[in-house]
Amino acid sequence: MKNAGEQALIQPHPAESEALFRAAQAKAGPTGSPGERAGGPAASEPAGLVSGRRRGLPGMSVWLPLLAGIAFIAAWQLQGFHRLFDLKKYQLPLPSAIAEAIRENFGLLLSYTGYTLTEAALGMLAGSTLGFLVALAATAWPKWGSGSLLLTAALNAVPIVALAPIMNLWFGDGIASRAAIVAATTMAAMALNACKGLTAIDPLALDLMRSYAASKPQVFRYLRIQASLPYVFTALKINATASMIGAMVGEFFFSSRGLGYLLSNSVKIAKMPLGWSCIVLAAAAGIVFYLLIERLERFFLRWHPSQRI
Repeated sequence: MKNAGEQALIQPHPAESEALFRAAQAKAGPTGSPGERAGGPAASEPAGLVSGRRRGLPGMSVWLPLLAGIAFIAAWQLQGFHRLFDLKKYQLPLPSAIAEAIRENFGLLLSYTGYTLTEAALGMLAGSTLGFLVALAATAWPKWGSGSLLLTAALNAVPIVALAPIMNLWFGDGIASRAAIVAATTMAAMALNACKGLTAIDPLALDLMRSYAASKPQVFRYLRIQASLPYVFTALKINATASMIGAMVGEFFFSSRGLGYLLSNSVKIAKMPLGWSCIVLAAAAGIVFYLLIERLERFFLRWHPSQRI
C-alpha cells in the first residue's frame, strides 16, 4: 500500500494536467495534423491562400506551362520558326492548317487514334506483366533470375525496325503483331524498375517479418510487392509514352489502319497537314494515357509519402 505522499508524487495535480493538455493542444494547432504541428502552411500562410490550395485552384505550376505553350504556338503561326530554320510551309505546316486538317478528317483520325491506342494499351499491359514476372523471378532466385534481366535488357536494345518483320511473321499482320512489338519494347523498363523496388526494402522490416516466422510468399505479398509499387508506377508512366512510339513505328511497316499508317501515307503523297495532325493526336493520346496512369498511382499509393504533398 502506498501512502498519500507517494500517490501525490505519482499522480499530477488536476490543474497541472489541464495546463499540460492545453499546452500540447496549442502546440499541435487547430486540427493537430502533422503538417500543422511542424509549422506547415496552415501555421504561417494566410487562410485564403491555404483554402485556395485545398480547393485545387490552378497556380503558377499550371499557368506558366500554359503561357509557354501559347507563346510557342503563336511564334509557329507567325512563321517565326520558318524564318529561324529557313523552312517552307509545306515542310512545316502552320497550326491553322493542321487544325483545318483535323476538322476535315476528324472521324477518320478519331478511329485511327483508337486503333493505335488499343495496340499500345494491349502491348503495354502484356509487356509490363511479363516484366514484373521477370522481376519476381530475379528477386526470388537471384542466382538464376538475374540472367533474365540481362536477356530482357538485350531484347530492349533490338531496334523496332528489326522487331517489326519478326513479329509480323509470328503473329500475322493484325493488331497482335503491333501489340507484340510494344510488349517487347516496354518489358525491360518494368523488369528493371520492379526488381529495384522488390529489393530496396527496409532491412528492419524484413527482420520483423522473419521474427514473426513469415514465409517467403508472405514476405513478397505484404512487404516486397507493396514496397515495389512506386517503382512499378514509374515504369508504367515510362511505358505509357513508349508504347505509343512502338505502336506507330510498327504501323509503318505492316498495317492498313492506325495513326502510323496514315502518317506514312500522308508523307508519301505530300499531305503534310494531315501527317502533322496524326502527330498531334498521337501526342494527345499519349498525354491522356499518362494522366490515366498517374490517376491510378494516386489511388493505389495514397499511403506513400509522395502522395501527401
